[in-house]
Amino acid sequence: MTTPPVRSRQPLPGISSRAWEHPADRGALVALRKLRGFDTVLKAVSGLVNERTTRLLLLGTAVRVDERQFPTLHYLLLDACRVLDAPEVPELFVRADPTLNAMTIGLDKPVIVLNSALVDLLAEDELRFVVGHELGHALSGHALYRTLLARLLSMTGVLGSIPLGGLGVRAIIAALMEWQRKSELSADRAGLLATQDPAAAVRTHMQTASGGLVGELDTATFMAQGQEYLESGDLRDSVLKLLLVERTTHPFAVVRAAELRRWVDSGEYAAVLGGTYPRRADDDDAAVTDAAKDAARSYSAAFEASQDAVGKMVHDIAGVAGSMKVWLDEKLRRGDA
Repeated sequence: MTTPPVRSRQPLPGISSRAWEHPADRGALVALRKLRGFDTVLKAVSGLVNERTTRLLLLGTAVRVDERQFPTLHYLLLDACRVLDAPEVPELFVRADPTLNAMTIGLDKPVIVLNSALVDLLAEDELRFVVGHELGHALSGHALYRTLLARLLSMTGVLGSIPLGGLGVRAIIAALMEWQRKSELSADRAGLLATQDPAAAVRTHMQTASGGLVGELDTATFMAQGQEYLESGDLRDSVLKLLLVERTTHPFAVVRAAELRRWVDSGEYAAVLGGTYPRRADDDDAAVTDAAKDAARSYSAAFEASQDAVGKMVHDIAGVAGSMKVWLDEKLRRGDA
């Protein structure tokens, strides 16, 4: 197999991962990055996850991608690193697995792993999106923070036996699961920036949802299906949707496609391609409060735009609570005067 010809894609020099991170994901990551020593502590807590062992297992059981093995994938990775200005090129492996999945693992040096079923199913432009998605995870540092979730999940059986402690842990896990789902939306945006082909990005989600029967699908109908899922207004459906995703690490395929379309329609995607994006050199100056405000605005806008009954109820309650706080603050100020 020969190396594919280079197609011009807009490079994004010095781009910070904050450019593609979903507001809810970015808010958590900025806060965690500000906690000095947090990554060191997390790595120590995660001592049971031996990175050397994991890499040796991949070397022994999978195929490492390079210019001679899966050369097309090797080219796609190098091009994604060029576009997203990655400081290092992570190792990429293909392993024999019949499930449609890919992952980024590792703490010090992230490694990308693609399942053989995914490589066999997807066309080159769709694989470019997947490689860019996984590179986005690596550049955002998601592998490091996901380790905390993995360790907590492994401890749920023990902590669940503690009446009060179990409740607190379950609340933390629920919050981390919500963050991980948002981190997938972030990585989808990175994948789109790497491929710079919105149709290919949506088609990838259509492929994984259908198991490769994309020739039988229609993009407009698939997107309408996603909107129907998001906007189902019945209270019972709203509760069921919360229960369906409670323990999932990834949003549903139709939701991911709809979220990508929303990001493109917002104009942010075009702005990044035009050079308007945060730089990696300014990451240390990123304010936690600004990131938190962006996350709050994101959830509020999502609830306002949604026909989801539970979402509207939460938004309305939050609005009433906010109004009461403003009124109370005003009363207290007058009292102090």
